[in-house]
Amino acid sequence: MRDFRQIIEILKEYIAYQKRAGRIYDKDVAKLLNISQSKFATIKKRNSTPYVELLEYCNRENICCKKIFFD
Repeated sequence: MRDFRQIIEILKEYIAYQKRAGRIYDKDVAKLLNISQSKFATIKKRNSTPYVELLEYCNRENICCKKIFFD
């Protein structure tokens, strides 16, 4: 199972592909997960995974959670 830092990178790649954008920042990921930037920074620093927010995002975007959480 991936840790939160790895999950962030997976989400950034997905977002960049979907939006055809170059660089995606942590604030962009926080916004999509409906988390404030300060809370996101704390979660990232502690390397704890916000499962509820990630699962809600996967449900909204019709993304298979397996692709995000596992290799």
